[in-house]
Amino acid sequence: MPAVLVVGPSWVGDMVLAQSLFMRLRERPDTVVDVLAPAWSEPLLKLMPQVRNAIPMSVGHGELQLGQRYRIAQTLRATEYEQVIVLPNSLKAALIPFFANIPLRTGYRGEMRFGLLNDVRHLDKRLLPMTVQRFVALGQDADAELPPVVPTPHLVASPFSVAQTLARLQIEPPVGRVIALCPAAEYGPAKRWPAEYFGEVGRQLAAEGWHIWLLGSDKDRAITQKVHAISGGLDLAGRTSLAEAVDLLSLASLILTNDSGLMHVGAALDRPLLAIFGSSSPQFTPPLGARSRIASLNLDCSPCFKRECPLTHLDCLRKLTPRRVLDEINAMVV
Repeated sequence: MPAVLVVGPSWVGDMVLAQSLFMRLRERPDTVVDVLAPAWSEPLLKLMPQVRNAIPMSVGHGELQLGQRYRIAQTLRATEYEQVIVLPNSLKAALIPFFANIPLRTGYRGEMRFGLLNDVRHLDKRLLPMTVQRFVALGQDADAELPPVVPTPHLVASPFSVAQTLARLQIEPPVGRVIALCPAAEYGPAKRWPAEYFGEVGRQLAAEGWHIWLLGSDKDRAITQKVHAISGGLDLAGRTSLAEAVDLLSLASLILTNDSGLMHVGAALDRPLLAIFGSSSPQFTPPLGARSRIASLNLDCSPCFKRECPLTHLDCLRKLTPRRVLDEINAMVV
């Protein structure tokens, strides 16, 4: 049975988008797909039926650790993979496939990876503007027609897991509408709609009877606390694992989010979702769910792709008012 190894990305959103590649690979007759990726990604990969095994990458992000990479490679040799697809563009990401002596090693040119990869692809960013297109293209022959038709990521939360998550967090199964607010974005402030704006949207929806859930990691608690002070509801930032966040998002009547990893999770769960874009571009990393919509002002200065606003005013987000976002939400839930 042909086996393909994918060296996965290090970001939640990119891992969700990588499912489109896994889907494309499984279109090959009898092919199985394993994914070598950071341990945090295992709960996501378990929700992807296209993946046979999630293999933890026991090397820290950005760390070289040649000895450890070589040891991981030795454990992979027994599987006799016929191909590896390396999604990260770093030299480090190509070392394990080379050490494992996998015959066909596919990836974009990246950081001086000639020799480590032997199926080196040229990335035409004009032809493949979207991250998901770039991933899927690596699963096709080098001379295949581009841009590729992209399968849509699709995650399904287990009802048993959802019930366990609600019980652990002592949350009653919600009656009525739930809005999940995801006000963080790890990349930087230029991707974050102001916390007070999230709070105002939550406050007004709470007055209409909505349940307000705030989601994020422990690092996001300073942001969610500002939102919670205005909106009320449940501040769950830092209280859930990634798997539990997936469970909760699957129950949302609507998700309001920045361009973030949870945005892609919510879209893949096929929940109604409104994504706010400031310094980044929906032409590059849009939510792919059929029920996803985008709120963006499309100012002349955006997208700038900066972590912080180079002009200091953050107009691309601050001029996108809570009233306008509420109007978008009302249009979505009618």
